[in-house]
Amino acid sequence: MYKPMNYEEIIVEASDGVAVITINRPEHANKLTFTTAKELYDALRAVREDPTLDVAILTGAGDKFFCIGGEHEELERLDYSNVMPVVDLYEMIDTMPKPVIAAVNGFAVGGGNVLQVVCDLSVAVPGAIFRQVGPMVGSFDAGYGTWYLEELIGRRRAKEFWYLNRKYTAQQALDFGLINEVCEEGVSALDRAKEIAAEIRRRGPFAIASLKTAFSGRHTGVVGQARLAHDLLLTAYRGGQESKEISASFDERRDPDRDKFYR
Repeated sequence: MYKPMNYEEIIVEASDGVAVITINRPEHANKLTFTTAKELYDALRAVREDPTLDVAILTGAGDKFFCIGGEHEELERLDYSNVMPVVDLYEMIDTMPKPVIAAVNGFAVGGGNVLQVVCDLSVAVPGAIFRQVGPMVGSFDAGYGTWYLEELIGRRRAKEFWYLNRKYTAQQALDFGLINEVCEEGVSALDRAKEIAAEIRRRGPFAIASLKTAFSGRHTGVVGQARLAHDLLLTAYRGGQESKEISASFDERRDPDRDKFYR
């Protein structure tokens, strides 16, 4: 059973197999600080390790901002030994074997847009705005922010996002393939994300985990393949007749009965 943690800059609530993780800095447009990123990583790691939780939802506090990136002032104060672990956060979302749904409740700008891009699924309220502003402030994300954005919306459109720094509506984002759906008027992104999470939970969790690992493995190479192999091995150990018979024959110093492999 998930045990709630006391965090400074996020809120985590869990029920019915779903964890809702909220960036709780609405007075600062839900910008990421070192603490926010670290806490998000820790919360997602806890979800990953909790067998009672199948899906995570990521959203922002309030009704105006999902997240508009990182606190640049804080970045200037950090040295390289204590840099904001945002890449670790993106990697956790991308590689954990449980789906993460972005519930975009407002502006998703800069690192906030990258955050929802990295999630498995994304739903947004009609008034949500998506934008990359890096070059306007001398910044950029030449990792997940370019690679995964191009995967979602295509090379030309991704370059448009980064080079021209325009604002895009939720409907435009849907048309581009940047998000999965726009909520109906009056329906919150969080409520819709919870409905989708409940739908996912009616599927086989190992099947979902294997599919996510396969998608992730396309980009993460040996890490993704190792994760897939590891999870398949665990399944063999837990319930596979082949593993049980091979292990028994080894202990009993006899040849395995292959007929038992398929029972």
